[in-house]
Amino acid sequence: MKAAISIKTKKQSYPLTSGFILWMLLLGIGSCTEKQDAYSNWGVYKADAESSSYSPLDQINKENVSKVALAWVFEPNDSIAGDRAQNSESNPIIIEDVLYTTSARGRLFAVDAVTGVLKWSFDPFDGERGGGVKRGVTYWEDGSDKRILFTGGDKLFAIDASTGMPISSFGDEGRVNLNEGMRGDPDKISVIPTSPGIVFEDLLILGTEVSELYGAEPGHVRAYNVRTGELTWTFHTIPLPGQVGYESWPKDAWKYAGGANSWGGFSLDASRGMLFMATGSPAYDYYGADRKGMNLFGNSVVAVNARTGDYIWHFQTVHHDLWDYDLSAPPNLVTVEHDGKKIDAVAQTSKVGFLYVLDRETGESLFPIEERPVPASDVPGEEAWPTQPFPLKPAPYTKQYLDEKDLANYSPSSRDTLVKLFRSYRYEGLFTPPSVQGTLQFPGSRGGSSWGGAAFDATTGLLYVRSYNSPEIMLLKKVEPENAITNLSVYRQGESIYNTYCVSCHGRDRNGDEQGNPSLVGLKGRISEGDVLNKIKQGGGKMPSFSSVITDKAKEEAILAYLFENENKGHPEQEETLLKEINNNQGASPETQSVDSLARYLNLTAYGYFRDTEGRPGINPPWGMLHAINLNTGDYAWSVTLGNKPELQTGVQETGEAGSGGPTVTAGGLVFIAGTRDKKFRAFDKDTGEKLWEINLPGYANANPSTYTADGKQYIVLSVGGDSKNTAGSVMAFSLPD
Repeated sequence: MKAAISIKTKKQSYPLTSGFILWMLLLGIGSCTEKQDAYSNWGVYKADAESSSYSPLDQINKENVSKVALAWVFEPNDSIAGDRAQNSESNPIIIEDVLYTTSARGRLFAVDAVTGVLKWSFDPFDGERGGGVKRGVTYWEDGSDKRILFTGGDKLFAIDASTGMPISSFGDEGRVNLNEGMRGDPDKISVIPTSPGIVFEDLLILGTEVSELYGAEPGHVRAYNVRTGELTWTFHTIPLPGQVGYESWPKDAWKYAGGANSWGGFSLDASRGMLFMATGSPAYDYYGADRKGMNLFGNSVVAVNARTGDYIWHFQTVHHDLWDYDLSAPPNLVTVEHDGKKIDAVAQTSKVGFLYVLDRETGESLFPIEERPVPASDVPGEEAWPTQPFPLKPAPYTKQYLDEKDLANYSPSSRDTLVKLFRSYRYEGLFTPPSVQGTLQFPGSRGGSSWGGAAFDATTGLLYVRSYNSPEIMLLKKVEPENAITNLSVYRQGESIYNTYCVSCHGRDRNGDEQGNPSLVGLKGRISEGDVLNKIKQGGGKMPSFSSVITDKAKEEAILAYLFENENKGHPEQEETLLKEINNNQGASPETQSVDSLARYLNLTAYGYFRDTEGRPGINPPWGMLHAINLNTGDYAWSVTLGNKPELQTGVQETGEAGSGGPTVTAGGLVFIAGTRDKKFRAFDKDTGEKLWEINLPGYANANPSTYTADGKQYIVLSVGGDSKNTAGSVMAFSLPD
């Protein structure tokens, strides 16, 4: 089946006559049929331009899903010696019986969708280590010109979909440098998209991943000409003077502030010519003395003109974010019945567990929202915004308040430890700001739902979303730039950098954790210093770029000395020079120098779990759940636990688990979802939440499933992470037996 993904349309205005309304109804029926044909083979990330994660396929259904079994496996086999198990988050697309996906290392593969046999591959890193999160690729065609558009590192590539060869007329021999067109020096920054762009007419619209630290790049959203690679328009998520939202920042913030990036992907209403984005928090995530104000368009659902990038409307979900409460998934474009009328709307999931349902044309909420007072910050220089928006309906799909009865009770000593910790932290409910005392954050920054987003079934009005209940600890420490590192050996300088920026993810012992933060012990002999430095500067996996931290040779030498355990690195006479380089702000603009003179605070326990002394979750289960929400009424159809930790299970109720990958819903009456640490892939009855099927996987599959038909058979396909035997992971396809 041919997937005509490039949609050409014109935005026009028409009088609302009865004849026009009838014509529009007929057009809608035709458009629905055309959409079903175009997307039945999952030709776009998350199924379609509306990010529905819905498939009209029903060959696999409630009655036969129990018979579904493995059909084929594709293994990229692109690991490099010394690699540990890799995790791929790619949501494959399928065009004319060819599956396109990326590996955990970031290479592009075209695979026969019937057999899983490799057709071709492309390495954007020219044999280098590569890596970095990639959640999928984008397809565009015009007649015989068929292209795969995807990113590798900080480059955008256009690849011939038939041959796997770069298209030389696009950019510089098939590639575009994404560092160009940003605020910073292209040779000194690295912006790396993690989610695929979206195509509108002859434009590829692309977000990006930027650092979340001081000195981060702004989160520009940019549109490139699909044919030439030329930059066509830029939407500034940190507004320039004269643009909407500029007054919500200090007057020079556009020169130095960063973040507010749309890293989770986009949704598109092609008939209206409207692009919808959801943005993350401004940088630095946990302290905002240099960005006083509401900080538009951070943490916002934003609608823009897809042809021009011009602003249409916005809705901000968190004002002046201090909690890393990114909107991490693209909005779902939905049609709901509200007050007796059909309304095109936008449904936005969140980390705090609120679901925002907004009119697609105006951005106004379909359900009541209250601005409520929230706790003030007690950190010098910080001005937390005094109120935050609280939707009254639907009810939150994540627990939002804790008291002592919610603390886990594995044993008397464990319970006593957790109660003592709980009482030692500042905690006044949702939106309690970070503090130097230590703040209990709930939901945590990994709470609610993540980049996997939700799935929407237009035939029922039900939206399906996973949730995760997990508190975190925020502990701020003041860091003085001018004397952060003084009178230390090169090795100790590196240790100080590590303890400031790295310890919260990789641990004080450098052993990492099971949540995708790898061990850094024993790097010597299994990875080169050059590869480590590239990873630090470019980011990869869950790790953002730290190019804004490792800004000179001195810092490079210091962090490498520490990571590679070279305690004797450097000579005394060299150390004086290195210290001067580290403590100088060479080449900075007057605005940046002024901002850099401010005191800074860092969250030393960023992403730090609230756990007992044995590493067990500090609150009672369920920790992970799957929900079905009726968007017509705002009521819940059902909620069930998702995932299990058998060693912590008591009774018959499963515990639920963390996960970021989202669900897929089908006309066969099923919701498919993976992304749990118990390495299972499951199918639920979409009407009742009853679990109808599950299968064990060889690795952790933290990705969204795709489904398609090929050679008359429906397949469910999923990217699966690696294990000790196959570190590169695999793509696994499931179907009914012949």
